[in-house]
Amino acid sequence: MYINVLFIGDIIGKPGLSFFEKKLPDLKNKYKPDLIIANGENATNGKGIIARDADFLFDLGVDVITSGNHVWDNWKGKPLLAENPLVLRPYNYPPGNVGRGFAFYAINENITAAVVNIQGRTFMQTIDCPFRGIDHALRQISDKTNIIIVDFHADATAEKQAMSHYLDGRVSALLGTHTHIPTADYCIMPQGTAYITDVGMTGPFDSVVGMRKDIAIKRFTMQTPYKYEMAKDDVRLSGVFLKIDQVTGKSVYIEQIIDPLPNRGAALKSENEDNSK
Repeated sequence: MYINVLFIGDIIGKPGLSFFEKKLPDLKNKYKPDLIIANGENATNGKGIIARDADFLFDLGVDVITSGNHVWDNWKGKPLLAENPLVLRPYNYPPGNVGRGFAFYAINENITAAVVNIQGRTFMQTIDCPFRGIDHALRQISDKTNIIIVDFHADATAEKQAMSHYLDGRVSALLGTHTHIPTADYCIMPQGTAYITDVGMTGPFDSVVGMRKDIAIKRFTMQTPYKYEMAKDDVRLSGVFLKIDQVTGKSVYIEQIIDPLPNRGAALKSENEDNSK
């Protein structure tokens, strides 16, 4: 028997929330998930998450919400982190910060899954070591369940890949978030851990990682601060679907979800037509 898990990549503001609401019924019908996890660190206007938007996701059917460094950008979300054990922040922030880094979710009366949120350090905040942090978390989790899904919110692909080898066989899945760009390296590792470097985002792809292109370009070309604003167009959903053996805790299947897929065929056809002239 298997546990079906649906993981949704970083949801970006109202465009991402609305599109997720639209697509979720079909995803539920197709994948029959026992557990739905969504990264919501950008759910509130592209920065952080507050109770209103967390409640919206829970009402749709999300079971656990993970996050990352941007969860701290909206201080109105701190009470949510303090009060709701199913809204996570990265485990390896220093002690004293509000919130929890992992949660247990009862699939049924016999099966419990754990969801863990950790954050990388390369090109990011110099927080506590994610490798030692995940070791500490697993010592509290592993005697309770072997079904463990990890959201590794990190920037550097090398750090994510290193973590995948470090955790292979110790967790059911290691799913990368943060860069908002879906990668094509999803796989089952040799010891049974499902892995992808970055799940991608659920939000406007006609953008720079979800933000307006013109403002992002100014920040790079002018090298001075410009306030980011959310983009609106070409909204897509990114996620992964997992099948996990409920006895061994090993993943047996991972599928990447990008909906809708970019229309690469039309672009290629147009290029070929131009070259034939």
